[in-house]
Amino acid sequence: MNTLLPDIPRIYTALAEWSACVIYLMTMRRRFKWWIFLPVAVFALIIQSFFLVVTKDISIYFWIPCMAGAVALMFVFIYSCGEIRAIDAGYYCVRAFVLAELAASLEWQLHCFFWPDGKTHGIFGLLVLTLVYFAVFICVWLLEKRHIPKEVKFEATYSELLSSFLIGATVFGVSNLSFVSVHTPFSTQYDSGIFIIRTMVDLGGFAILYAYHIQCCELRFRRELHAIQNILQNHYLQYQQSKESIEIINRKYHDLKHQIAVLRAEKDAAKRNAYLDGMEAEIKTYETQNKTGNLVLDTVLTGKSLYCAGHGITLNCVADGKLIDFMDVMDICTVFGNALDNAIECAEKIPEKEKRLVYVSVFAQKGFVVIRFENYYEGDLLFEGGLPATTKGDRNFHGYGIKSIKHIAEKYGGTVAIKTEKSWFELKIIIPLK
Repeated sequence: MNTLLPDIPRIYTALAEWSACVIYLMTMRRRFKWWIFLPVAVFALIIQSFFLVVTKDISIYFWIPCMAGAVALMFVFIYSCGEIRAIDAGYYCVRAFVLAELAASLEWQLHCFFWPDGKTHGIFGLLVLTLVYFAVFICVWLLEKRHIPKEVKFEATYSELLSSFLIGATVFGVSNLSFVSVHTPFSTQYDSGIFIIRTMVDLGGFAILYAYHIQCCELRFRRELHAIQNILQNHYLQYQQSKESIEIINRKYHDLKHQIAVLRAEKDAAKRNAYLDGMEAEIKTYETQNKTGNLVLDTVLTGKSLYCAGHGITLNCVADGKLIDFMDVMDICTVFGNALDNAIECAEKIPEKEKRLVYVSVFAQKGFVVIRFENYYEGDLLFEGGLPATTKGDRNFHGYGIKSIKHIAEKYGGTVAIKTEKSWFELKIIIPLK
């Protein structure tokens, strides 16, 4: 049996753990600007290095607690700098730890291949360290940033955290088993075999965690797409119901006009004539409202207008509906239905009826169709990823309204812009004119 090669220098391990945390922090939204983040990161590196170097010669019985302490420092670093929850920081901490184990193990295996004595070998050893760490962490950063978009938070569940923790703990245990005891079916007595096992197990563990993360992202995407499709279907059904209701109302008003004509043929008092004149004026007002030139938009707006009228909300609309004739029926229903539902829901919370204001406009400007929704609001609005956060309790099944609007705008090559100023909310959709 060959003599075991020296273990990885603790300063190398500290640098790997710190670099892994930085890589994941670079793929997510951070709490601080870069000029604050840099000194915080340097301080974290100093603390991580000091802790691992100080505990270098500690008894084997305290090795696991010391490693747990190093992982705890990684967690604090990620949680303090990332704009994420504690459970998310734990999830990324596990992934960063396995990545750090892989990078440190691979680098030291290559180092010992060139210099079996295990010494650092000055500038040449640092060159190998720099090249290996740079290659590993850059590759991981390019892979991870595709699945951790900064504008959208990845909110891990407790089951996902537990699963990642079990995977990470298993990988760490198996990869280091030969350093604890060589008398097991899964360990080896040879130094080269120990290094190969550790590196290969760490590589497999990272691949498993990466594949698991992709699967979690795909499940979230499918759930979100399913929710958006449900919203589309629900709004289309609402449109059909509103259309049927409005047709019934139109027939009733048509009948009333004939009744008024019959009443006028009779000899009535002046007051009745005045009353009939008022009824006729109301009918004419109803007939002319929400005539935008687009039947689908007329139906949606009329349904919302009737609701607003019954709840003390002022809904004003100036829209050229012909500009959106190129849009699909369900897309029109979704955009205007979602936006108006959000505005009406916000207006209903305002005690003063005179402040319950909702404005809708559709117009052409410089080769673009501009669809604008405005409403007055009270209180503070929270934003996540540039979009208003849902105010409903169940975040898993709400908050897709604005996302569906954004999805439809992008479908037609457009964009969505949201602006708030002095209790005035504006949602603007800009689509190239077809």
